[in-house]
Amino acid sequence: MDKRILLAAVLASVTLFGCDNKADKQAQKDSSEVVVDEVNKEKTIFGMCGEASAMNTLQLITDSGDTLSLSVNEAKENDKVFGSYGIGDRMAVLPNDDMTEAKLVINETTLLGNWLMFDPFDGSSIVGMAIKDGGIAESIDMPNVIYKAWRITNGRLELTMMREGGSEEDEIEVYDIKKLDADSLIFGNEDDSFEYYRQR
Repeated sequence: MDKRILLAAVLASVTLFGCDNKADKQAQKDSSEVVVDEVNKEKTIFGMCGEASAMNTLQLITDSGDTLSLSVNEAKENDKVFGSYGIGDRMAVLPNDDMTEAKLVINETTLLGNWLMFDPFDGSSIVGMAIKDGGIAESIDMPNVIYKAWRITNGRLELTMMREGGSEEDEIEVYDIKKLDADSLIFGNEDDSFEYYRQR
């Protein structure tokens, strides 16, 4: 009789431990998914430059209808204001946690246009890309690379493209913008750097 009670107790503890172990694994999985989601979460705020903007302040009328007044001092000190800003321009901004300071500012209106460079393979021809409104990107005289789309994600330029001779699937490359003004666009990542001038 004592053996049966002991066996039942052992089985109960094993079952209980198994349930706890499954619960722990599920909790760890849920926690890791939250961390991944937080890392991948879009932190860029998009909107229009408002009339109350000044030399050191950006008034951002967000796509969700909020009006933010953001200091741009930190972004300017770190050379993270790309394309300046003017009333009515479309903006992409990385703010600080309390939404008072812009850490990075990209003028999407300035980013639009035809950007050209000397072909890095032969240096004699001119190639480039067109960045258009609505997230559309197109290649200019580049048969080996077909640009399809662009967007700003977490303060970086994301380009969707297809390479000739590669797979039939789209490739996505993400770059840090290093310079953007009326005449120049420079962006790159760990592997590549590209310098363009605006087509007039």
